Order: sequence, then structure tokens, then C-alpha cells
Amino acid sequence: MSMPTPPVTRFAPSPTGALHLGHAFAAILAHDLARAGGGRFLVRIEDIDAARSRPEFEAAILADLAWLGLAFETPVRRQSEHVADYAAALRRLASLGVLYPCFCTRREIAEEVARSAGAPQGPDGPLYPGTCRALDESVRAARIARGEPHALRLDAAKALAIAGALAFREEGRGPAGEQGEIAVDPAGSGDVVLARKDFPASYHLAVTVDDAAQGVTLVTRGEDLFAATHVHRVLQALLGLPVPRWHHHALVRDAAGARLAKRSESLSLAALRAAGARPADIRARLGLV
Repeated sequence: MSMPTPPVTRFAPSPTGALHLGHAFAAILAHDLARAGGGRFLVRIEDIDAARSRPEFEAAILADLAWLGLAFETPVRRQSEHVADYAAALRRLASLGVLYPCFCTRREIAEEVARSAGAPQGPDGPLYPGTCRALDESVRAARIARGEPHALRLDAAKALAIAGALAFREEGRGPAGEQGEIAVDPAGSGDVVLARKDFPASYHLAVTVDDAAQGVTLVTRGEDLFAATHVHRVLQALLGLPVPRWHHHALVRDAAGARLAKRSESLSLAALRAAGARPADIRARLGLV
């Protein structure tokens, strides 16, 4: 009988503000799951949002993790340093014919959605209506030649037709308590952006490529990202990447029931530490003793 493979987990914050209790829960959970299985805990800095990312925030994140007593491998991976990896993935997807350029602005998308009665809804609101999906190739080429800014979107229908029937293993819980083998249905997220207008990758592409590059075998993250897993599983199939397991967890909320945000300064780890909190107090407060 073969022994279980030690898990490799990761905590992947964006350096756009201070860590709060919700981040602490995610980081401690990932760390403890790795350690319990004799595995490895990694930290990744997701800094593709260059306009908001700051080196001082990154330094504070690493200091908070050290204060919590979470040992992680160094050097940490920074997404901004791996553009070539994302470009290679995009070339592969383009060769499969599952990408198309999208010239729409947010305002244009909102206006199109408003004109469409019964627009399909995703986990974060109305789905992209597919405005640019039907553009003629000559029109696309002409607009690109003129230098029009554009993102690259995944044609979800084409992608799933190539990938075929897929599933992923959920070892935590989805928003509705989903567990076990989950059938993949990326239609709920629509034609997601894979390369932004200001950076040659999006969250969906970058995390999929990064997790494979770092050998992550157990992806731990909040249940708000459960729907994204359907998209990531399709990308893994198209790119020929290894398939991890997933562990989605409930979100930490404030007294009013709202999920924590980086603007929740009173619940930042730095503020709690300044008020005299100890790492053990944070664990107890989060129920991770």
C-alpha cells in the first residue's frame, strides 16, 4: 500500500494592503495542513496589479507571517517576475483556438448587459455578454494593428469542447457544502479574461500556471473562489498541467456578517499586534488552536 504524498500548500496574498484576520486564517490553515501531512508550505506574492502593489506591503506581509510563526520556503515567488511563463501558456492556448481579443471597456460591457434582458449571472454578477467573441478575424486584426487596447478572453464553450468531461477533488467545502468529486462546469464564469489590458496575465491564468510551477498539490483558499476552480481545472487540462486537490474554506466575517476587507484596519494583524495580541490569541480567535 502506497503512502500518501506529503502535501504542498501555498498562501498567495496580493501586496496591496495589510493582512487581516481573514488572511491569517487562510495562511495558518495552509501552513497547518502542510505540516500535518509532512509536506511543504509556500508563500507567493501575487503582484500583477502594479498600480496598487507596494514593496512596503510585501515586507509587512512577510513580517506578519513570521510573527504568526509560519515557516515558509524562500525565495518567495513573485508573479511580476514570471511574465515569460504566462506568455508561454497564452501561446499554447492561442494555438488551440480558445482565445479571442476583447476590446470592450467596463462601461461598454455594463451598457451591453443593461440592454440584454435576463443576462446570465455569474458568482460576481452578470457574465461578459460575448460582444467581441463574434468579431470577424479581419476586424480583430485591423483593430489590433491600430493599437487598440485589448484583453484576451477564454472562449469557454470551445475550451470545454476540447477538454471534455472533467472533475476536481474538493476536500474542504464549497459555498453550498460541495465536497468530493465535483463535475466541472465553467459556464458559470463565462468567457473570463486570461490576459489583462495592462498585464499579460489575469488571476485565472497566473494562479494556474504558478501552482503547477511551484508543485502545489493542495490549493487552499476561500469559498468565494470555488467557482473559479471550474475555470482553473479547464486551463490545467488545456495546458497539460498536473491537477492538485482543493480545500475551500469559509470566510472570516466581521460582527455585522460582512467578509473582511483590507480596509478593515481595526482587524489588521498589525493593529491587533500593536494592541497586545499574541500569535496564540490569533489562533484561538480563529478557532485554529
